[in-house]
Amino acid sequence: MIPAKFDYERADSVGAAVALLQQHGDDAKLLAGGHSLLPLMKLRLASPGVLVDIGRLSDLSYVREDGDHVAIGALTRHHDVANAALLDEHCPIVSHTAGLIGDPQVRHMGTIGGSVAHGDPAGDLPSVLLALDADFTAQGPNGTRTIAAGDFFTSLFDTALEDDEVLTEISVPKTDGGWSYLKFNRRAQDWALVGVAAVRSNGGVHVGLTNMGLTPLRASAVEEAVSGGADPATAAARADFGTSPPSDAFASAEYRTELVKVLVRRALEEALG
Repeated sequence: MIPAKFDYERADSVGAAVALLQQHGDDAKLLAGGHSLLPLMKLRLASPGVLVDIGRLSDLSYVREDGDHVAIGALTRHHDVANAALLDEHCPIVSHTAGLIGDPQVRHMGTIGGSVAHGDPAGDLPSVLLALDADFTAQGPNGTRTIAAGDFFTSLFDTALEDDEVLTEISVPKTDGGWSYLKFNRRAQDWALVGVAAVRSNGGVHVGLTNMGLTPLRASAVEEAVSGGADPATAAARADFGTSPPSDAFASAEYRTELVKVLVRRALEEALG
């Protein structure tokens, strides 16, 4: 299908992008890599009146050390995240997961910030960043603010970003424990039917779930079970607690409910060693 008519503006700085968002209000959408927004526009599921292109803001493409964290610019392409030596050393679950997204064309065009801001519960990186307790930096007309991953994803395709804010950076902690990201999909480039991120932290484990609700979710019941001494199989039996998986053309909610238990068990076994 062909998208509805729209106007196009290209921002040469984050400040210019914020000004354009203020000018056009909720009729404007940011365009980064385009691999999240443009398919929705072609299906007429999104019909912005104005696209504000920030894809050429090279100063938002970086991976750099920041104390006990690694900072990732929001416009860093998935390919560059996947091949970042700094992430591979200090937070390998992020680089590993980025390498699983879509196909090479998607990874060379799509950005980590675009994927996060899109708020798709079937996306791989949001659940990983949730499990890591990542922080997101947003810039708006009143300056910058930091949003915790646990507060960022608010509903289906909706986040805590205001209409006049631009996501500029993702900060992930350095990790030195076991980790795992597993997903089940029909074909390598498909969205995950279910995905599970597990990160060992402070003697326990953080678990994020992909495509098990309207947002990426933390499997708090699983985390509590592991903290209480449960083995992976026992903890994984609680993987569906607090979830509301969708039923669609690819899998039923009941199928996802059983699948997530299998993937959580395997991810825990891998992360906990």
